[in-house]
Amino acid sequence: MKTASGSDAWEETLVIALKDARLRGDLRVPAGAAGIVIFAHGSGSGRLSPRNRFVAGYLFKKKIGSLLFDLLTEDEETRDAMTGAFRFDIPFLTRRLTAATDWLAARLQARKRELPLGYFGASTGAAAALTAAAEKPELIKTVVSRGGRPDLAAAALAEVRAPTFLIVGGNDTVVIKLNQDACRELRVEKGIHIVPNATHLFEEPGALEEVAAAAAQWFGRHFAAGGGA
Repeated sequence: MKTASGSDAWEETLVIALKDARLRGDLRVPAGAAGIVIFAHGSGSGRLSPRNRFVAGYLFKKKIGSLLFDLLTEDEETRDAMTGAFRFDIPFLTRRLTAATDWLAARLQARKRELPLGYFGASTGAAAALTAAAEKPELIKTVVSRGGRPDLAAAALAEVRAPTFLIVGGNDTVVIKLNQDACRELRVEKGIHIVPNATHLFEEPGALEEVAAAAAQWFGRHFAAGGGA
C-alpha cells in the first residue's frame, strides 16, 4: 500500500503513543477516501472486535477509512476483565479517545492529508464517542452509535455539535428506550435506525450488514458536507 500524501491508499499497523499509554491500532485509508472513522469499542472488546472490523471493512469498500485501536493497554484489559474497572469509566475512555483523535489529526497534518473525521461507538464506547465529539467539535464531523449507551454521555449530549446517528437492534428493547431518551437530549441533526429482529450484538443473519450499510450512508453524506482530501 502507498503511504504518500494526497489521495493515495494508506494502511498501517501502529502504536499510538500517548502520555499515559501506548495503544495498538490499525489504520486503513482507501485511495480517494471521503474521511476516516475512529472506532470506540465497547465493554470487554478491542481493536480486533469482529463486528467493528466487519463494519470497517464495509466502510473501506465505500471509500471511507478507519482507525481501530485498543482503548486500554494489555494490563488495563486484564484488570478490566477481572474487575470491570474501566468499561463504565466514561471520562477515562473519553480522555483516551480524544488523545488518539489528536494523535491522528497530527499524523494527517504531517502527511499533508486533509480528511474529515468521525466516530463509530459501540456499547459504552458510544458514550465516550459522544463526549469526545462534544470536546472536539472542530475535528469530529459526525458520530454513529451501534447498540450504544449514549445515555452514559449524560450532560455532554446537549453539547454535541456533530450530526449523530443511533443504530439499535429491534429486540434490544431496554437499549432502544435509552437511545430514544438520549436522542431527545441531542441538539443537532440526529436519527435512530432500528434493525428489525436484531439483538444487542447484531448476530442475526443480515443484521450487521444493515448496520454497516446504514453507517456508511450516514458517514458518506456528512463527510461530503464537511470536505475531503
